[in-house]
Amino acid sequence: CPGVEAISTGQPKEVETVGILDDGSQITVKIRAFPVFGKDGESEGFIEVVEDITRSKHLMQEVEKALKLESIGIFAGGIAHDFNNLLTAILGNVSLAKVMLKPEDPAYDKLTATEKASLRARDLTQQLLTFSKGGAPHKVTTSVKEIVEESASFALSGAKAKCKFSWPENLWPVEGDKGQIGQVIQNLVSNADQAMPEGGVIKIWAENTIIGDVTELPLPGGRYIKISIRDMGKGIPEEYLSKIFDPYFTTKQRGSGLGLAVCYSVIKSHHGLITVESEFGIGATFYIYLPASEKAADIETEENKTIGGEGTILVMDDEEMVREVLSGMLDFLGYQVELAADGAEAVDLYQKAQQTGGHYDAVIMDLTVPGGMGGKEATRKLLELDPGAKVIVSSGYGNDPIMAEYAQYGFSGVVSKPFIVETLSSTLHAVITQST
Repeated sequence: CPGVEAISTGQPKEVETVGILDDGSQITVKIRAFPVFGKDGESEGFIEVVEDITRSKHLMQEVEKALKLESIGIFAGGIAHDFNNLLTAILGNVSLAKVMLKPEDPAYDKLTATEKASLRARDLTQQLLTFSKGGAPHKVTTSVKEIVEESASFALSGAKAKCKFSWPENLWPVEGDKGQIGQVIQNLVSNADQAMPEGGVIKIWAENTIIGDVTELPLPGGRYIKISIRDMGKGIPEEYLSKIFDPYFTTKQRGSGLGLAVCYSVIKSHHGLITVESEFGIGATFYIYLPASEKAADIETEENKTIGGEGTILVMDDEEMVREVLSGMLDFLGYQVELAADGAEAVDLYQKAQQTGGHYDAVIMDLTVPGGMGGKEATRKLLELDPGAKVIVSSGYGNDPIMAEYAQYGFSGVVSKPFIVETLSSTLHAVITQST
């Protein structure tokens, strides 16, 4: 008891502890005890001040968590950028070789499997990029139903566990990054599967919900989509619940401890919230809150074939292997290609083409060039030379704010590394054929 200690030592005593309210809920309290002295200078009693610090404690934990994520992000961003450049060469050559073959060719299925493995590797680098400082999601208005079902099915490929979905007919759309939200679902469903080694049912459902201005949830009032993912595993011990979203925290023998931290970071970047409830021995339920959008969900079409073209494309990238694979892709698609190693060289080539009556139908600019002029500055200079220049920004740092809001920086299109030839062809076709 802090009061007894204050009396025995003659000094103020301060402790933090957990208090239980009448309704059974817990709060964190700070107790300050002060000794009371008599005329003879001896301690005769004490005064205690009890303060509810639940909210401030929670806010402090959130700040500490954010600082951890930021420090990881500075390191992770560079690794993911370099790795995506390597994957661009691998995936680009594989996809190019694949489109040169007929589906009945014996090598076609092998290349398809390699392409899928490369895309999985791309997803892993995206988990690193999620931590990167300054990252921004590529938001579109979409329905979470398709994202959740596709991501959950992918996560359970070959697993014993199965998913049971429940969706309301009038589920509101959200404005979010489909890849990042899908990554969150994959992580949570994979964890749920691992919690049930003998198999079982993972229940996933969603609902429209309105959160008032006064709520226990640290969210502003408004319309939200609430996604719930429940497993039938062993559950999470109570002492771990406050730590599971911390980077590197894990109870598994294998694993990085980043999966749930990624989930936390993604949902936070979408101005949402992720929470968990669990009873040890029964199972766990994760809840995701995402702000609902007032817009209708975008309708997308699948790009399963290459679109050929003609004209001359200027490619700027500091990595020789990336320049080579892009040159091969563009040559296959029917374009003429000229290459530059940095932004200054690209601007010089563009200016010389103008002076000699030449013309570039589009420019593909690498965003980041260590020690040289990058795509942002080079594009600004190109637009000064030619306001009608059509520039596509490309980067292995897919979470850069410029990639999310490319039009604000003068770019006409965006392609994130690594990419397949079909993606490159459709992006080029859309940019070249758009009216200026």
